Amino acid sequence: MQDYSDNLSQVIERYILGLFQNEEDENFISLRRKELAEMFGCVPSQINYVLRSRFGPERGYLIESRRGEYGYIKILRITYDEPKEKSKHINDIIGDEISLHDACRLLEVLKERSFITDRERLLIEIALRNESSNKTPRKTARLFKRLLKSLMSSEISEENFIDN
Repeated sequence: MQDYSDNLSQVIERYILGLFQNEEDENFISLRRKELAEMFGCVPSQINYVLRSRFGPERGYLIESRRGEYGYIKILRITYDEPKEKSKHINDIIGDEISLHDACRLLEVLKERSFITDRERLLIEIALRNESSNKTPRKTARLFKRLLKSLMSSEISEENFIDN
């Protein structure tokens, strides 16, 4: 069932992703932090870590949380009905400044979410690495947005990406 080489965070992440698969018509799931921690034999802060690191906006999720005895965690999956919404989301995540390291991490997330292919991820990463040696995070963000805009131009109109 469980590969013992997996770390606990990966196991919890797979469990939560499995809940989304079981509820494919729903864009959210509700959990109780305490029950989840008991199920996996860990402290609630481990659950918090998994939620922050694996289910943030950059990965396409929003977390709503209420603490206390009757507290819950609601994980909302962000969906996009129109390419403009996807474009705005990516633009917001990149922001005004981004380091090369964070840009590469975001490219991997975009690939995981099927926004881009592995080949496209690699091409953008190479371009960013070649250009970022003497660039500020602000210039890296502008270049990153331009590269994504060019790549996605067939499905996203240009005015959705903001060049500052």
